[in-house]
Amino acid sequence: MVKPLPRLRLQGFNNLTKALSFNIYDVCYAVTEDQRQRYIEYIDEAYNAERLTQILTDVAEIIGANILNVARQDYDPQGASVTILISEEPVIDKKAAGKEIIADAVVEHDDAPEASVVAHLDKSHITVHTYPETHPHNGIATFRADIDVATCGVISPLKALNYLIESFESDIVITDYRVRGFTRDVRGTKHYIDHRINSIQDFLARPIKSKYEMIDVNVYQENIFHTKMHLKDFDLDTYLFEEKAKNLSFKDRLRIESQLKREIEELFHGRNLT
Repeated sequence: MVKPLPRLRLQGFNNLTKALSFNIYDVCYAVTEDQRQRYIEYIDEAYNAERLTQILTDVAEIIGANILNVARQDYDPQGASVTILISEEPVIDKKAAGKEIIADAVVEHDDAPEASVVAHLDKSHITVHTYPETHPHNGIATFRADIDVATCGVISPLKALNYLIESFESDIVITDYRVRGFTRDVRGTKHYIDHRINSIQDFLARPIKSKYEMIDVNVYQENIFHTKMHLKDFDLDTYLFEEKAKNLSFKDRLRIESQLKREIEELFHGRNLT
């Protein structure tokens, strides 16, 4: 377990922004055009805006955040997006003297004895966007989900790391974590990070770490941490959509396996292989 730094006595609000970003990829092979279309339909149903909203709501609960607003959208022909505004402190709605208070904002009302929530100053959010797609010629189908968890204050998005990886069909996970800004302690000293971290891997559960090959590219002096992961084991059956390897010819199995491994390597390294 990673030990936190001693609790800081701050001069004011914790202004550190902690941002966790994911690119999660699921890769599969669909033999026929009909199967490729059904794969897109399956992904759109499994990860529609309603399901994604539930996942992000769970994330807010895991990190101890309070939900302020939810916006979600399913797209035509495919894909979905959800954005949730969150705050570290619970929302306070007080109707007194023509004022309303929500999180860290105070909004004056001169003409309204009944106040309503109209503004907030927190800068924290959770978002997800999905991108299902199929290759028009070679049968490869991919599902990408981009996820961002940005918090301002003492709550940390790293608490939701394992849950997010387990919530998606994750063959490849590209993760970035960055701490930005600064906060001051009671003596006026600036602090650019308020917790110990050597690698994103420090926060991964042991069962997840055992499943993935991982590499780090970290810039410690800038509080930037980057981890790439891909599954260690390759079983062709787990990558075939509505098909079994035993029903394919030996030649087709070799061809499809080669295509899938190439796709995984290119996505993992972020470049085309020559």
